[in-house]
Amino acid sequence: MRRPLALLLALPLAVAACSPAGPPAVDTTPTVGVQLFQWPWRSVAKECTDVLGPHGVGFVLLSPAQEHIEGDQWWTSYQPVSYQLESKLGTREEFAQMVEACGDAGVDVIADAVINHMAGIDGGVGVAGTEFEHYEYPGLYGRDDFHTCSLTVSGDIENYLDQQQVQECELVNLADLDTGSDPVRDTIAAYLDDLTSLGVDGFRIDAAKHMSAGDVEAIVGRLQGDPRIISEVIRGSGEPIQPEDYLDAGAVFAFQVAKDLAGIVPGGSVHRAVELRDGEVPSDDAYTFVTNHDTERNGQTLSSKDPDEFRVATALLIGIDYGTPVLYSGYAFSDRDAGPPSSEGRVEDVECAEPSEDPADGAWLCQHRDVLGLAEWAAVVGDAPVANMWREGYAVGWDRGELGLIAVNDSSRPATVRVSTGLPDGEYCDAAGPVAPPTTRDRCAEGGVVVEDGAAELQLPAMGAVALHVNLRAG
Repeated sequence: MRRPLALLLALPLAVAACSPAGPPAVDTTPTVGVQLFQWPWRSVAKECTDVLGPHGVGFVLLSPAQEHIEGDQWWTSYQPVSYQLESKLGTREEFAQMVEACGDAGVDVIADAVINHMAGIDGGVGVAGTEFEHYEYPGLYGRDDFHTCSLTVSGDIENYLDQQQVQECELVNLADLDTGSDPVRDTIAAYLDDLTSLGVDGFRIDAAKHMSAGDVEAIVGRLQGDPRIISEVIRGSGEPIQPEDYLDAGAVFAFQVAKDLAGIVPGGSVHRAVELRDGEVPSDDAYTFVTNHDTERNGQTLSSKDPDEFRVATALLIGIDYGTPVLYSGYAFSDRDAGPPSSEGRVEDVECAEPSEDPADGAWLCQHRDVLGLAEWAAVVGDAPVANMWREGYAVGWDRGELGLIAVNDSSRPATVRVSTGLPDGEYCDAAGPVAPPTTRDRCAEGGVVVEDGAAELQLPAMGAVALHVNLRAG
């Protein structure tokens, strides 16, 4: 999606408002994305307009848009019964309006494409009224369009070291599409092209690991235009299917980065963050995250239930020069199957909850708003490399070229450090921390950080970060 010229010009001016007498602002390229998990389309549209666009977020990752089985659980969204754009998140018209609103705000839209399978129940009626049976979806697919697995007694995947099982048997009874079939590929491509026709900019390929890399590539090759592709392929030690296999179709999610952050932050080894690229796919092919909707439920990564560590990990994720970071925004839950607040089969509009150490189930947490200053910082530093790295106790930091500096404190106590930096001399405001409603603050009113003769003294908050960039300087 082409970004409005007015928006590209406005962003550097907005973030440079504290420095009217300083050097001109550098051009910015919004890169950081936000996964708005289970957010309804009307709320996504409002967030794009009011928050994400104005604060340098490059794209939003949605939950699935197609018709699905009935039920309040979040995973019902991942059990398609038709490719109608009618779901608990909204109507086709609301979806189209949301995509347009996000585009006008300069925010790309990435749809979650569930194309490996259909529903995992014997039959019923979808949320838009479509009647179906297992392996029979009228006007869409019949029994011959699905794999028949004879490799296991149950028909489900039992051994992830067996590539054929992973890609031809069923994942917990979900009807597994034969994505090697040309008619199936054509039907899937038509569905994705429909989304593209409404302005969608790209797709997260759900459960890509459960389709052969060749099948994914063949489907992507049928698509109109040049959508952004991000495949979900979880790296498993010793497994025959790895993320690198899918790079011919596009980028992949770097799950190992999230798992490594969950180890180095509680372990006091934050200096190892710059090594997270080791053994991973190239930076341009990697989408990185601290948590997502699956990992926050299975405990494999940090989450908002670990607020201090989550904050530190997010700063590290954005601070390193590897991958495209994706922030996460969800809701509070004690039952891992629980969906968001709903009424009459529809997810209610999002109202961000006040910060709390013990949020009520269903409270919209809006975690992304707490770190949008870092998204702005990332838009300024772009792909500038890590330089001048330093380490002092549990604090670590580095420059990103001559455009920005970030420092992270992984200690329960504040820290004062004096560091060398390549930033030009001047007085800088701290870009870290919340900037969006309802937590708007004047970051320059809190006092600046003086860079003089290539050195700066930083006051680091406990379990927090300081981030400086050339577009946010004190007047």
